[in-house]
Amino acid sequence: MRTIPSIALSFILIALASAAVRAEVRTRAVEYRDGDAVLEGFLAYDDAKVKPGGTRAPGVLIIHQWLGLTENERMRARMLAELGYVAFAADIYGKGDRPADRSEAPRFAGKYKGDRALFRRRLNLGLAELGRQSGVDPSRLAAVGYCFGGTGVLELARSGAEVRGVVSFHGGLDSPSPEDGKKIRSKVLVLHGAADPFVPEKDIDAFKKELDGARVDWQMVYYSGAVHAFTQKEAGSDTSRGAAYDASADRRSWAAMRNFFDEIFAPAR
Repeated sequence: MRTIPSIALSFILIALASAAVRAEVRTRAVEYRDGDAVLEGFLAYDDAKVKPGGTRAPGVLIIHQWLGLTENERMRARMLAELGYVAFAADIYGKGDRPADRSEAPRFAGKYKGDRALFRRRLNLGLAELGRQSGVDPSRLAAVGYCFGGTGVLELARSGAEVRGVVSFHGGLDSPSPEDGKKIRSKVLVLHGAADPFVPEKDIDAFKKELDGARVDWQMVYYSGAVHAFTQKEAGSDTSRGAAYDASADRRSWAAMRNFFDEIFAPAR
């Protein structure tokens, strides 16, 4: 049996260690604009899987919850980057413009829910910024959103955006303009807490009617016992408040998203 000389083995180990160091998730802030308004998103990609100027990967847009772009979205961007996607967390509110606390969040979110044209414009600006990033394949894009952002990705789809799929995590499901369902070109995945008190059954029925009427390819998964904000640990564990973290629903919904992406990004046959 031949053995590797110690010097050669040392070089191999050094090379492997160097490769491990070089292969990591890269992140940076990205400024872009809506007219005079400055927006600041967050980009993440794994430089072992994506090569700017070379290998191109699917891009995933992330839309934040009602507190704005926070560590939650940056964490999800890094997680998506580890899966081989280029992830871009968009900024709907504007650089430095954030609710001071949860009591201010309804006013911030309400501005965009009350002006869907403005909301859709900010969503599409984020998508365009993702598509122009080096290393992104602009023909393979998707969007995910949480709470306010879950509503957002549905509005992005209703705007006629060129995305292969959108994933709404515990988002609002109202249907203010049912005719806009006919503009949806993407597949839709809704991940919903079965005990969410903030999404009334009438909204769910209207959402289903809108998408069925437009012949949209959609899926909806319910998680038993889960309330609103089930992916967000800072929501706490008190389900009586209507919003609480649920580790099982968080894990299962992430797996459902991954399966959905495997489907929409699969090579054409």
